[in-house]
Amino acid sequence: MIEWLFVPIAYLVGSVSSAIIICRLMGLPDPREQGSGNPGATNVMRIGGKKAAGITLFGDLLKGLIPVYGASLFGVPPEFIAATGLAAFAGHLYPVFFGFKGGKGVATSTGVLLGISWLLGLAFIATWLLIYKIGKISSLSALIASFLSPFYAWLIVGDPILVAGVAVMTVILLWRHKSNIQRLLAGAEHEIKT
Repeated sequence: MIEWLFVPIAYLVGSVSSAIIICRLMGLPDPREQGSGNPGATNVMRIGGKKAAGITLFGDLLKGLIPVYGASLFGVPPEFIAATGLAAFAGHLYPVFFGFKGGKGVATSTGVLLGISWLLGLAFIATWLLIYKIGKISSLSALIASFLSPFYAWLIVGDPILVAGVAVMTVILLWRHKSNIQRLLAGAEHEIKT
């Protein structure tokens, strides 16, 4: 049964840390040791600028998109598409190649959403951009867009298994951002200068 293969492959793809690889290739400091210590696009922007951050963001997005879209092309059942997306997301959070210490998962989860449905992914991106335009705080944009993702999935996709998969990913993403939530509540979360 080929559908089982997508889950471990997705985890391995997710485990490839775009931030660490891009920083090494561009001669930048290890993102785990600079800035916020998070190997993600926002921290790469802090330590390396827009170009490095853009490449990191694109790489992390592809890690979610390719496995899920590939599973969809093979016509696997919704439960395996959901599991594939969660596996890619888990790989980013807990990468086997980098000591199980990964990023917070916003870009990879966006790729997962795009893999499930282009419209679903675009709804997430549009929400992120709108909130960011208002507040200039990346984490707030991600939190609000992620919080709304299960609702968007219910409206756009409708399949209860896929909606449940998106909801699980959302809960984990919100949990990974608990320190950001605390800083937001305390008024201490910084804007990202672009």
